[in-house]
Amino acid sequence: MITISRPLPGRRRLSPVPVVDAARPRGIIVKLLKYYMSSIIEVKDLVKQFGEFTAVDRISFSVAPGEIFAFLGPNGAGKSTTIKMLTTLLRPTQGSIRLGGADPVTDPEAVRRSFGIVFQDPSLDDELTAEENMEFHGMLYNMPRELRRERIEKLLNFVELWDRRKSLVKEFSGGMKRRLEIARGLLHHPKVIFLDEPTLGLDPQTRNHMWSYLQELNRTEGITVFFTTHYMEEADRVAGRIAIIDHGKIIASGSPDDLKRQTGKASLEDAFLEFTGHVIREEEANATDRLRQRAKMWGGGNRR
Repeated sequence: MITISRPLPGRRRLSPVPVVDAARPRGIIVKLLKYYMSSIIEVKDLVKQFGEFTAVDRISFSVAPGEIFAFLGPNGAGKSTTIKMLTTLLRPTQGSIRLGGADPVTDPEAVRRSFGIVFQDPSLDDELTAEENMEFHGMLYNMPRELRRERIEKLLNFVELWDRRKSLVKEFSGGMKRRLEIARGLLHHPKVIFLDEPTLGLDPQTRNHMWSYLQELNRTEGITVFFTTHYMEEADRVAGRIAIIDHGKIIASGSPDDLKRQTGKASLEDAFLEFTGHVIREEEANATDRLRQRAKMWGGGNRR
């Protein structure tokens, strides 16, 4: 259980208030988080340099508890580098980050336990069943067996995979694997879930179902959703707020309607192109890079 302290009116003494408890309804938790913590993610003057190259250039932004936040940008704009710093995979050159009140540099374990992540490329073990993949994840987070089993059943039912829990993941379609990854990322009651291109390569029907699951989980579990996508219609439909990063700097932020008004465009895609231009950008990390990143997060590799 994590406690957050805030001065009570007319008193100097701080009063600890419990805000995270598996037995407490998630809606109440989110209300408490919103009252006691104005930002679940707080980034100030963040910089990441690789030699002479500045990948992230003094960016600042915040995300409120329970918000659905889209982090958009062309390939090579700095999205992946920023997410790696938020999720303890890279050490910032300068600036500060707070995620759930903890610092990814000084307290990486606390930060890792406060978020779930779904990578762009599959990260499930195809030779295990759906249930075994979930069990392994729960054990990684030292979840008590009873709570782990309860959460597995609840989440697999929610993403409509409970009847396939004994099936090997290699037998699943791409959409089924994506749903399982989202369920796995939510197993340990994270405050934030990071989604890197969560619907890439999925057909429109599966994409719509995917966002229906995520929006419902956001509503019922109160989880903060931080996602990247190149599907502008998704960001327009789902995100409450958007930040656009390009050449390492945040060049625009606001609601989808705000961004369209700022550019005088009818669609978010046209607004995005107005901010970032029409030049085609190179791809960022490949699938192998991302697998190394996942191993590094839990393997204790050196972060540079």
